[in-house]
Amino acid sequence: MPSTELTIAVGDIHGCREMLDRLLDRCFRFADDRAVRLVFLGDYIDRGLDSRGAVETLIRLERELPGRVVCLRGNHEALLLEAIETGDMRSWLFNGADATLASYGVRDAAKLPHAHLAWYAALKTSFDDGRRLFVHAGVDPERPLDQQTDHDLVWMREPFLSTERDYGRLIVHGHTPQRNGRPDLRRWRLNLDTAAVYGGRLTAAVFDGERREPVAFLSDPDGAC
Repeated sequence: MPSTELTIAVGDIHGCREMLDRLLDRCFRFADDRAVRLVFLGDYIDRGLDSRGAVETLIRLERELPGRVVCLRGNHEALLLEAIETGDMRSWLFNGADATLASYGVRDAAKLPHAHLAWYAALKTSFDDGRRLFVHAGVDPERPLDQQTDHDLVWMREPFLSTERDYGRLIVHGHTPQRNGRPDLRRWRLNLDTAAVYGGRLTAAVFDGERREPVAFLSDPDGAC
């Protein structure tokens, strides 16, 4: 493999902080002395035991690797922000918010630390590196990539998942758990949600500067959230 910068994308974490720590250690050992850009595909919170710890790990990485960490918004972060904006937590609670609130030791979304709320609000919905478009959920196949809506980028499943289309980019996404625990690589898209919080593994895809497809997949070796 050429000694160039690597881009490493990580699938849905869902509060599995220990899995994240182990996977990051494996990613950095794989990279060795090569520069690394890390792209996290969203859904850092809910359902798992340590959402707060997972977010604190990401914030620490941003501080230690300035300009080299991209954190995207998932639908679970969107639900949290909606709960803050409206004061209605019902949709968020229906999707696993109780575990997130417990990890922060609060019962109300408005009681989360201000620094974390600001971090959630600042999350991007896409990242384009010229070969790949990284999003949480998918894209609308009927729209050009530069005309996608934030809602579709964090919520889309169909018709994206069943549409074979050349977007000019490999669409790297999560959002739809692969219950077999393996990433789903198709010609035009790659799903990295390998169901970490449902008994699967947390998975990363490694990309180099030579081609748009991944050169390797890395997973948490223990696979226990």
